[in-house]
Amino acid sequence: MSKRGAITVRRASLADAAALARIMDDPAVFAGLMQLPFTSEEVWKARLAEVFAPGKPDLLLVAERGGEVVGSAGVHPVGTAIRRRHVLTFGISVARKAQGQGVGSALMAAICDYADRWAGALRIELTVYADNAAAIALYRKFGFEPEGTHRAYALRDGEYVDALAMARLHPKPPALPRR
Repeated sequence: MSKRGAITVRRASLADAAALARIMDDPAVFAGLMQLPFTSEEVWKARLAEVFAPGKPDLLLVAERGGEVVGSAGVHPVGTAIRRRHVLTFGISVARKAQGQGVGSALMAAICDYADRWAGALRIELTVYADNAAAIALYRKFGFEPEGTHRAYALRDGEYVDALAMARLHPKPPALPRR
C-alpha cells in the first residue's frame, strides 16, 4: 500500500483512453518509454480497441489509486514463432505524481503472477534505457537480470541512448502431476 491509499490493478478498458493519454503525454513518462510526445485520447482509444480485438493475446492493465488511473502495463507475446511461444514482453508506465509510491511494484507483481500462473510463460523479456536507474532497480527486485546492452538503441530528445536487455525466467516452472 502506498502512502496515499491502496493501489488496485485491473484490466484496462476503452474508458481509460483519456487517462492513458494524460500519463503518456507527460515528458517525465514518455522520455523513459518508446512513446512519442503529443499523444491523444483518440490515439489511445485506437490502441485499446486493437488490443481488445477478438483473438488478441495481449493483456493491458491499469493501476488505480483513489479511482484515478496512475499507471499501466501491457503484456505481449514476443511473436508468433512456435519456438518463442514461451516468451512474453511488457511495457510499464507510472504517472509522474505516483512514481516511487509502489505503483510500479503493484503492476510488476500482477505481470509476474499472470506470466507465471496463467500465461504459461517461461521467460519475460524487456528493454530499459541504461540510465533509468529506478526502473532497473524495480526490475531487479522482481528477478530480472541484465543480459546485454543495445548501443544507440533509440533516439530520445535528440540524442541516441543505450538500453539494457533484461529477462526473468520463471522461478518455479510448472511440473507435470505425479502418477
